[in-house]
Amino acid sequence: MRLNSLAIAAAPLLFVLLWSTGFIGARFGLPYIEPMTFLAVRMTLVVIVMLPIAYLSGARWPDAAQSGHSLAIGILVHGIYLGGVFTAISQGVPAGISALIPGLQPILTSTIANRFMGEKVTPLQWLGLVLGLGGVALVLHDRQMIAEASVLGWAASVVSLLGITVGTLYQKRHGANIDWRTGNVLQYFAVTVFFWILSFAFEHRVIHWTGELVFAISWLVLVLSIATVALMYWLIRRSPATGFASLFYLVPATTALFAFLLFGEKLDVLSVVGMVICAAGVLIVNRGGRRKPAADNVAAALND
Repeated sequence: MRLNSLAIAAAPLLFVLLWSTGFIGARFGLPYIEPMTFLAVRMTLVVIVMLPIAYLSGARWPDAAQSGHSLAIGILVHGIYLGGVFTAISQGVPAGISALIPGLQPILTSTIANRFMGEKVTPLQWLGLVLGLGGVALVLHDRQMIAEASVLGWAASVVSLLGITVGTLYQKRHGANIDWRTGNVLQYFAVTVFFWILSFAFEHRVIHWTGELVFAISWLVLVLSIATVALMYWLIRRSPATGFASLFYLVPATTALFAFLLFGEKLDVLSVVGMVICAAGVLIVNRGGRRKPAADNVAAALND
């Protein structure tokens, strides 16, 4: 029982650590392959791995309506979000900055959840969200490479923010009763077609196979697209939208730390202070959510 409780408590931290490596994996691989081709190859391999897992595990396949929702979730969460991130990094946006803009997701998610999903955001949670936003700004306050990124790179970062925000809310509203194994097969199949279309339309599809690229693809396929996404959906089903989204405040800080260790990117005192503020914001958001009456939590679960 204690081991199970420890695993549940550690799940959000594990998610943040693994999710942050996605930006690092993109930086490792993109010098050798174009972004849409990179993602098309990655998603093709994910489908190849996930399909036998879904069949051998005996997972229930979605009905027609659920299949439609799975396809939509795949385009939003994997297509729009990842396509934006990889395009941004390929256009000169640093890995840390590419994590910063999607890190604004909690503010956008809270606004949408409060306005359209009937999910009450308490004043204490709003305080935590604003505090976390300030921490994100401190973590990535000094980046000389900002001016080197193209307009397309910055636009792609904004698109990635919209994709992950809408996709997370859509998953919470329409994907709660879909088995993650079969649902993900459909999601990844949809986004594989999506990325191959973009690759043939806008890229040359030239791949320079290197050890770094093979490692990046392997990590992103097995650890990010399968293990981490499964953990993400597990967390979405077991936490309010605002509480889960607040975890993304920790992603820029964690990505900046990885970038410092692996690539020597600057990590000064203000950045470290920002990390602490981000963590405090996440704590406040989740503590604020737990103060809701039990009846409210039951009603929210039934609405899902």
